[in-house]
Amino acid sequence: MLNNMSTTEQRTNLASDLRVSVARLARRLRTARADHGLTLGQISMLVTLEKHGAMTAGELAAHEGIRPPSVTRTLATLDEVGLIARSVGDADRRQSVITITPAAEALLYEDRRRRDALLADLLEGLSPEQRQVLADAAPLLDHLAGSDLA
Repeated sequence: MLNNMSTTEQRTNLASDLRVSVARLARRLRTARADHGLTLGQISMLVTLEKHGAMTAGELAAHEGIRPPSVTRTLATLDEVGLIARSVGDADRRQSVITITPAAEALLYEDRRRRDALLADLLEGLSPEQRQVLADAAPLLDHLAGSDLA
């Protein structure tokens, strides 16, 4: 059947299959999240701060690709529950520099641990050869996830 399909049709079918599979897997991983009551947007901001270090609200907005008022509201919520800390900026004392707290680090660690455990359990059901195929595909999926193809 593949021999009778054009290259474009094969790419389109692969794209469709990958979209569905990745969405289903992402949904399963989301359901394994720790019950912390945070939105994905709030978690995303914490992860950005964890990965890139202290930054201003404006820098965080640019990293997240959202408008500053949205960042301000989200940071207020994260501040209320003790997941971020604010300090005065060195360059401009009018600006706050935001960092994550040890409580946020623990929350992110537990969240990852739960999802990693689920995925490890799912991988256990695969043969060594199938796990190797996924290991080989992981860098390609990462490349696709980070690409600017839209």
